[in-house]
Amino acid sequence: MRKFRMLVLAAALVVFGASDVLAAVQYVTIGTGGVTGVYYPTGGAIAKMVNKKRKEYNLRATVESTGGSVFNVNAIDAGDLEFGVIQSDRQYQAYNGSADWEGKPVTKLRAVFSIHPESVTIVANASKNINSVADLKGKIVNIGNPGSGQRGNAEDLFAAAGIDVDKDIKAEGMKAAESAGMLQDGRIDAFFYTVGHPNGSVKEAVSGATKVNFVAVPAEIVKKLTDKFSYYAPADIPVADYPGVTNSSDVPTFGVKATLCTSADVSDDAVYAITREVFENFDEFKTLHPAFANLTKESMLQGLSAPIHPGAMKYYKEAGLVK
Repeated sequence: MRKFRMLVLAAALVVFGASDVLAAVQYVTIGTGGVTGVYYPTGGAIAKMVNKKRKEYNLRATVESTGGSVFNVNAIDAGDLEFGVIQSDRQYQAYNGSADWEGKPVTKLRAVFSIHPESVTIVANASKNINSVADLKGKIVNIGNPGSGQRGNAEDLFAAAGIDVDKDIKAEGMKAAESAGMLQDGRIDAFFYTVGHPNGSVKEAVSGATKVNFVAVPAEIVKKLTDKFSYYAPADIPVADYPGVTNSSDVPTFGVKATLCTSADVSDDAVYAITREVFENFDEFKTLHPAFANLTKESMLQGLSAPIHPGAMKYYKEAGLVK
């Protein structure tokens, strides 16, 4: 993607002249996740808003489907992405140098705003009688591809439940987009997906011939997780969004937030423009995906553990959201 943008820029320099092009447009890319998740349409919604004003801001935003939170953090740190949608737990870990970044904090990581809540969702083949986390022992479970948020959440959950990922389950490491088909084909017994609801991939999983259920996370395990990790909170999976699932009531679990992050190296003007367009068109933004329905401007400043980028802070102070 970056090579493509550089080629486009080089061609423009030849046609229009260096000074005009460099003054005219700044290109930024927003890293998201799999195309079936909420990250990809979230990035698309943000880019769409900014690109409506591209002449005013001299800014052009594009969206890239990626491997998820860890990939986005590392790509932002390397300068390969300007922005990325990142789970709040991964934001905390990256900036503080823990988990995948043990001893190597991503000090340039900057927060822009929070978006929708994401529930740790465990989808299981109903015929396998997986009704609790303990029932996952001995089963084939897709915990997510390396670099995905759900993989880290699954590992935290298993640790809190006293389950050894290497010995007690048969762990698969596929992308979330592959999980629904694998479950319906009987190649896995269950899968993890940390995602906002409703979600297309989860809908696909519950709509096939194989009956499925959501797996509840017991309250005592949720408490262990929320006591240990400040970025986790209790959550529920709404069964009304998924006709065909065998659960009769909302399913308790835990969750995080999706957040938009950037680098300290990204210009204040670019971050200000993106922040301003989302917040100034807040009602429109909320309609762009069902997962945004309960957003408030105030909630979008929660769950941010990395420092807020100065470009975003400039807007928040102008709007009276931060004193």
